[in-house]
Amino acid sequence: MCGRYELHAHPTAIALAFGLPGVPDIEPRYNIAPMSDVPVVRVNAENVRELVLLRWGLVPRAAKDPSVGSRIINARSETVAERPSFRMPFRRHRCLLPASGFYEWLTVTDGAQARKQPLRIAPADGALFGIAGLYERWLSPEGEVLDTCTVLTTSANNLLSRFSGRMPVIIGPEDYARWLEPQNEEVSDLLRPYPAAQMALHPVSTRVNATRNEGADLIEPVPWPADALEAHAPETVPAAENDKAAEPEQESLFQEPEQESLF
Repeated sequence: MCGRYELHAHPTAIALAFGLPGVPDIEPRYNIAPMSDVPVVRVNAENVRELVLLRWGLVPRAAKDPSVGSRIINARSETVAERPSFRMPFRRHRCLLPASGFYEWLTVTDGAQARKQPLRIAPADGALFGIAGLYERWLSPEGEVLDTCTVLTTSANNLLSRFSGRMPVIIGPEDYARWLEPQNEEVSDLLRPYPAAQMALHPVSTRVNATRNEGADLIEPVPWPADALEAHAPETVPAAENDKAAEPEQESLFQEPEQESLF
C-alpha cells in the first residue's frame, strides 16, 4: 500500500488559500511520499492557524514502536471515530494537507508484461485543495518527540472508481474553519467523496513511480496507453452523474490496511 501527492503552488498562494498569518517557507514538491515530512495546516494552542512539517505516517500515542507509522499513512473515514488509534486525533487533532494534485496508478499490459501507469488527479479548475488529515504526538520512553500525521480516505467517486475503490477526503474551502476547529465535534458529514464533475485526471510520466524523482515535468500529461481500457480514459464526467462509488477491484493507494486495531 502506498500514496503520493504533490504541492507546487507559490507559498503566498498557500497562505491566502488556507488563512495563514504568514507566508510559509516551503519549496514545490511533485512527488510527496509516505514517511517524509509534509506540510500540514492546523490550529495551534493560541487558536491561530499554522503550517508545520509533520512526518506522514501516524504513530499513535500508545504505540510501543514508532515504526508502526509506516502502516498508518491512511485512515478510513467510515471507522475513524471508533478506532482506538484515531478516536482522540479525530476529536482534537484534525488538520489539512495542502495539495495541488494526487496520484493513483492504473495497471496496464505491455505485451505479456503488466506495468503501473501513474495518473494525476486534481480539481478541474486547477485550484489548491485541502486533504483531510489527523495528527498526533508520540513520546518515547527517553523523551523523544515525534509529530506525525495520516490522510483520511473515503469511497471513490465515479471518476476514480474506474480504477480505485478509495480516494482522499477533500475538504472544501468553505469548511476549512469548521474542520480545523477542535471545538467542532460534528464533522462526519464532511467525510464524503469529492464531486467527480469537479475533478480531472490525466496520465503522467512513469518517473513518478520512483520516489527519488522530482520536478515539474512529473505532472505534465502524457498520452493514454494504447492498451488501457476505454473506461479508464474518460474525457469528461457528466455533472449529473451519480457519485456513488463502485466496489474496489484492486488495492487503492489511499486505503488503510484491513487489520485489527493494534491499540
